[in-house]
Amino acid sequence: MTELAYLPTVADAYVRSFRARVVALPPGAVVLDRTYFYPTGGGQPSDRGSLAALGGPPVEVTDVTKSGASVVHRLKGGGTVRHGLSVGAEVEGRLDWERRHRHMRLHTSQHFVSGRLFARTGRRTRKATFSGLRAVVETDGPIAPEVLPGLTEDLRVVSSPPRPVTIRHLPRAEWDRHPLSERSGLVPLPPQVDPVRVVEIDGYDVCPCGGTHLRSTDEIGAVLFGPVEPLADGGARLVFTLDERAAPTA
Repeated sequence: MTELAYLPTVADAYVRSFRARVVALPPGAVVLDRTYFYPTGGGQPSDRGSLAALGGPPVEVTDVTKSGASVVHRLKGGGTVRHGLSVGAEVEGRLDWERRHRHMRLHTSQHFVSGRLFARTGRRTRKATFSGLRAVVETDGPIAPEVLPGLTEDLRVVSSPPRPVTIRHLPRAEWDRHPLSERSGLVPLPPQVDPVRVVEIDGYDVCPCGGTHLRSTDEIGAVLFGPVEPLADGGARLVFTLDERAAPTA
């Protein structure tokens, strides 16, 4: 079992390096007792970075996935480049911070956009994915193109003054008492999730989520919306990208 060390608080998502112990060595990969690497899931790509035995050379981590209760860190070159990594050994992990922070910006902005879409149109998000600088939100009904200028203004307002992003852990029974109408998302929670990790953008959105997020909306930066795309089933697809010409620093 791997402890997901990035989960407890917003601050944990900002950890860039850490130490852990190797508990298993599946072919071409390493399983640790704890990790700050995010494994692919929930529409969010995995982190990348490196692992190194203490005093040894770093090995590039090319992909991170979950396998049951374990997190599998896949290594560049597979089994030929473990460089002293052995079961029981202490290792240092380093995250590709630029990639991690970009995913935090995309995920936090997606929560905000989904919340504002719900507030402005009543449409709920049924799917959200990220890749590179790009996020895709699919809704349960059509979206008029006229909503886009309002979303752009909402993002400007929420960044100045900035709003905090917080995380709470609620018993499942308590979360289940919240009516669906209070949520901007339609993705159901798996039955085994308890407690529920709840991400809140102060005054704008409350959503159960296991991803990594910013501590404040002023780190989102500028967002550029593409045209609304109608879907064959009556829903809509909205694409937005991070404008790196005005990227914030963290």
